[in-house]
Amino acid sequence: MEPSSGRLPGLEATRPHLEPRASPLAERRFHVLVGVTGSVAALKLPLLVSRLLDIPGLEVAVVTTERAKHFYSPQDIPVTLYSDADEWEMWKHRSDPVLHIDLRRWADLLLVAPLDANTLGKVASGICDNLLTCVIRAWDRRKPLLFCPAMNTAMWEHPITSQQVGQLQAFGYIEIPCVAKKLVCGDQGLGAMAEVGTIVDKVKDVLSQQADFQQS
Repeated sequence: MEPSSGRLPGLEATRPHLEPRASPLAERRFHVLVGVTGSVAALKLPLLVSRLLDIPGLEVAVVTTERAKHFYSPQDIPVTLYSDADEWEMWKHRSDPVLHIDLRRWADLLLVAPLDANTLGKVASGICDNLLTCVIRAWDRRKPLLFCPAMNTAMWEHPITSQQVGQLQAFGYIEIPCVAKKLVCGDQGLGAMAEVGTIVDKVKDVLSQQADFQQS
């Protein structure tokens, strides 16, 4: 895979503050875009981003849904955070950048963590009604897309869930399976997002398969 340039195409002049910031550990060559949706597991976003930035050679940016914002504080996210308003504020005329396309071009890997039940259903059905689902719908399937389901146990056990997860796998997307534990709502069972360490290890495994990615 050919690494993309260090800046989001076309954004330097229009929204320079949107340029993703990199960890100082190494020269940044490989771009990871993290998508976060409205599951309580979004509480782990600051830790997940921090752990990803510990991987030498990575640059990270985040795309959030509006509902996900309920579970974390933006000041705890040490990289650029994109939301729906950014797309509409940037595009005024035909020649203006289209953010979900520019993000698709910039990213070498997309990690959706957590992927809630609502967004799972949207992606499986091809619905793209916010910035994140537009990025996913426009995703270059030659690049890896990893998803981490997270939802209540009753939602996870609903028959539609396995069908929708299977549809994402049929698209070529990589599941990082949920785990069983006592959920924040008090229920016990499958549905919790995989542990951050498990997610980061899977990202490392996928990156190791990319010929152009070399850790320092």
